[in-house]
Amino acid sequence: MKNLVLFLLFPLWGFSQTSYTDLELLLDQKDYVKAQQLAIPLVAKNPSDLKAIELLGDAYGYQEKWDEAMIEYEKLVDLNPKEANYHYKYGGALGMKALSVNKVSAVMYLSDLKEAFQTAASLDKNHIEARWALVELYMQLPGIVGGSKSTSLKYAEELEQLSKVDGYLAKGYIYEYDDEPELAEKYYKKAIEVGGSLNCYTKLTDFYEKQNQPENAISNIEKAQEKLQRNALHYQIGKVSAEYNVQLAKGETCLKNYIKNYSPEDGVPVAWANYRLAQIYKYKGNKKEALKYIDLAIGELPGIKVFQEERKAIINNQ
Repeated sequence: MKNLVLFLLFPLWGFSQTSYTDLELLLDQKDYVKAQQLAIPLVAKNPSDLKAIELLGDAYGYQEKWDEAMIEYEKLVDLNPKEANYHYKYGGALGMKALSVNKVSAVMYLSDLKEAFQTAASLDKNHIEARWALVELYMQLPGIVGGSKSTSLKYAEELEQLSKVDGYLAKGYIYEYDDEPELAEKYYKKAIEVGGSLNCYTKLTDFYEKQNQPENAISNIEKAQEKLQRNALHYQIGKVSAEYNVQLAKGETCLKNYIKNYSPEDGVPVAWANYRLAQIYKYKGNKKEALKYIDLAIGELPGIKVFQEERKAIINNQ
């Protein structure tokens, strides 16, 4: 009898395992529609299968189908209310839904949104993502509906206890959002000192750009390049140079190095480097070279509107 039960269960178990693997592979390959199609009947046959429900929720989430994702993640919370990550994912779907509607409609999601993230944080004392969500939530909410800088800082302190880098980045974010640039810069620099990752350098670079400090932005990217040796950083220097009309010779050299050493892992297509070179040559008054590079950009990505606009500006000497 025991062997018969095992024989009957084994094919079902094997099917579920294979389905999970197939689903995860499809999500990794960004084939979200097919993942959804595979997950729906699996959940229908196994309505208490937490893994299947989660993968279906993920498939919906990647497609920005927030209503459907919310339904699946809420099932997870109901089935296993002690799992922090289920509350976190449910809160994330609620948050994205709130962002997709008008401000009046968004208010109806706030209570559940807060509760979901707070529950995730309380269930898992090491849940970094939930605390990051709470940092951003309490900073972005108006005070009239519960926004609070002090609460945001409280979660930033909790982050700092878990990860100094995340804590410093969170504080940098809070002070930047609250228009306290000196403190924001201080904490972004502290994050670089402790972590030194590309993300840390990028946060400070983005901050300098928002503060209209392109020279500082370029200097920071150069420090990142010296330490990390990433070809993508050549493009970033060229981008800042072209956007702000500063250090044009350096920008030109960096963009040409980027193109020379380009690989798909660098992220930004070569067409954008050619576009930035066209901008630089326009500023230099070299119309011939500017047209050469903007035509290269358009040839590679003809559907980009800003490339067409830049070509018109070069022709009209604007």
